[in-house]
Amino acid sequence: MSEELISILVLALVFLVATVLPVHMGALALVAAFIVGPQLLDEDLDAVLSGFPADLFVILVGVTYLFALAKENGTVDWLVEKAVQSVRGRVALIPWVMFAVTGALTAVGAVVPAAVAIIAPIGMNFAKRYSISPVLMGLMVINGASAGGFSPISIFGSIVNGVVERNDLPGNPTALFLSSLVFNVVLGVVVFILFGGRKLLGQRDLGDGVLNSTESPGSPGSPENPPTAATTPPDRRGDRASTTAVQTTTVASPPRTGHTDLDRNRLITLLGMLGLAVAVLVFDQDVGFTALVVAVAVTILCPSSNKSAVSAIAWPTVLLVCGIVTYVSMMERLGTIDWLGEGVADVGTPLVAALLICFIGASVSAFASTTGILGALIPLAVPFLLAGEVGAVGMIIALSISSSVVDSSPFSTSGALVVANAPDDERDLVYRRLLQWGFSMVLIAPVVSWLVFVVPGWG
Repeated sequence: MSEELISILVLALVFLVATVLPVHMGALALVAAFIVGPQLLDEDLDAVLSGFPADLFVILVGVTYLFALAKENGTVDWLVEKAVQSVRGRVALIPWVMFAVTGALTAVGAVVPAAVAIIAPIGMNFAKRYSISPVLMGLMVINGASAGGFSPISIFGSIVNGVVERNDLPGNPTALFLSSLVFNVVLGVVVFILFGGRKLLGQRDLGDGVLNSTESPGSPGSPENPPTAATTPPDRRGDRASTTAVQTTTVASPPRTGHTDLDRNRLITLLGMLGLAVAVLVFDQDVGFTALVVAVAVTILCPSSNKSAVSAIAWPTVLLVCGIVTYVSMMERLGTIDWLGEGVADVGTPLVAALLICFIGASVSAFASTTGILGALIPLAVPFLLAGEVGAVGMIIALSISSSVVDSSPFSTSGALVVANAPDDERDLVYRRLLQWGFSMVLIAPVVSWLVFVVPGWG
């Protein structure tokens, strides 16, 4: 049995054991890397630890620490109120606002994990406030990041278009961007339907709770039966909801204690969050360390708002993601990824080979860096792309989409950020749903993108 196949089987065993037994998967993956690395690669401990994703560790810790501070001192509540006002209280539009904002950030050059790191905590607080599924909110943020991720000036787009140009392949940056955008918008619609978006339709927040404006004819408050003092609850007479011609029925919503003011601590935190966005998006600073710098500065300037922020860091998620990525990095050093790519290139049927490469891109990207996968797999596909038996433009689009939409996996940076920022009591649920959705994308996205872009022979 080859060393590459052994490494794949060990990874499968890690998932199996962690599923059957109450063993933390991240810890198990670290143990596997510690055992397999020295045995198959003759590596010492320093070499094994070289695959530990220190950058991802800092991102997860720094971002969740900063937004824990923002949550504790009420900055997030203030942002929630302002964002709801921007959509005039339409709760169903809030996930789409998060989708659009994240997509806009990545389209103008933000690294996908950085954009998700900025928007996911805010989106999750919207979800908690308005009883929106955190899975729905998290997936809309992730899909939004992927939607803008392949614009000609984005990081993913620049990588793919650069590899295409260096290998003298035909390319179409506009088609790549628009195809990814449309694919992710369609995914967003599917996510909205599957994870409770329809129940949000008609709900509005007019300033004192979430209201449902759906109405059946003839009931109090309908056009046939306008509201009266007798049918209007005493605590709601005179407000905007009770003076409309449509009855409004209060549904579950967290209690309000009045409007949130922008006090000194919240202003400092808000400026820190804006500073994080500017530093990352404009000056290309590291999102993790920048978030830590801002968090420490906020803690020093606002000492009363940091009592439980450190404990709010999602340490189990940090261990889980870092453990898996450490093992996958060992697989990359072993040559497992290259071994898979070379095996696919030897397949006699070009269309089948194209589909297999899309599957490899999706499978590996679900655990590792999408940026690295895009830079590695497109060159592996060059030989049969140059042969002209498969359309280069369609193949590149299919591979790009397959490798990016699986970022919803909780082992990918974007998925991990969503899990880390999910409410404590729903974090396990979010992890399981993202795991299910992410691996369904590993199976579905390559097939769909292959059928749509490769089989017709684009380019």
